Amino acid sequence: MNSKESLRNTSLYLFFGLCLISIGLAIFSFKKTETVQVIFTPAPPAISTSSATFAKVTRVIDGDTIVINTGEHIRYIGMNAPELSPQECYATEAADINKNLVLGKKIKLVKDVSETDKYGRPLRFVYIGDIFVDDYLVKVGAAKIETVPPDTEFKDEFLSSQNYAKENKLGLWGEVLLKYYYYV
Repeated sequence: MNSKESLRNTSLYLFFGLCLISIGLAIFSFKKTETVQVIFTPAPPAISTSSATFAKVTRVIDGDTIVINTGEHIRYIGMNAPELSPQECYATEAADINKNLVLGKKIKLVKDVSETDKYGRPLRFVYIGDIFVDDYLVKVGAAKIETVPPDTEFKDEFLSSQNYAKENKLGLWGEVLLKYYYYV
């Protein structure tokens, strides 16, 4: 074997060796992520739903406000999602989660104590079938709890859902927020 062939063979072995090392490092350094299954249960019917109304969602304003077929802007009770204007961290994602959940669907609206918020928007708990939308958004980390008296019917459920989102680093409570606020 001449020196040219020997050099070529050595170069090939070196090349393949480096490729194998790179692949090995990539496999071992790959961060394993856990899949978190979010289990949703409907909120207990503690308040009378006999006065519930039904509507179709025609537009989603953001993570906590929708427009229904009557033209009314409905504000969810017990939670607050990040604002799109001015843009807050995770606002677009929260609005998208809400949109994917309710847009174009028939919803059930249930009043707590107050009729409207300080902006004149009707305050309602929102349901799609058995899904309690207000609580769902808190549980996936798309919103934080914000119970404003006297509308505090599900504050314990919301707190439990928020703790679940925090413990599982979902949505607002995930790495995105930590990097945004704390530069981790």
